[in-house]
Amino acid sequence: MLYYLWIAVGGAVGAMARFGLMNLVDGLSESRFPLGTLVVNLLGSILIGVFFVLITERFVLSQEMRALLVVGFVGAFTTFSTFSLDALLLLQYGYILQALAYILASVVLCLLGVWAGMGLMRAL
Repeated sequence: MLYYLWIAVGGAVGAMARFGLMNLVDGLSESRFPLGTLVVNLLGSILIGVFFVLITERFVLSQEMRALLVVGFVGAFTTFSTFSLDALLLLQYGYILQALAYILASVVLCLLGVWAGMGLMRAL
């Protein structure tokens, strides 16, 4: 039961962090491009790479820490469902090039983010 509490705590913090960062980034941009979602997904991808190496290779942290950091925090922080909705809405509103750029940027940058996070932690 404590395992679920760790997930809930991490999820609450992750969701609040996502909301705050998305609002900050979107507030700085006047574009229809969902930059806040892209930034959150990229940062979340980097973090999941960092946490994966910390938990499984560096410190071999407990399942509770994995629940808190990866399942809870990063799971609530990243916004793939929001990404999907943003991409679909761009397509439906006729912003085809922006939608394609957003989809490509999200997938490529987030894959690179996971790779960079893992590489960074393995290099330290």
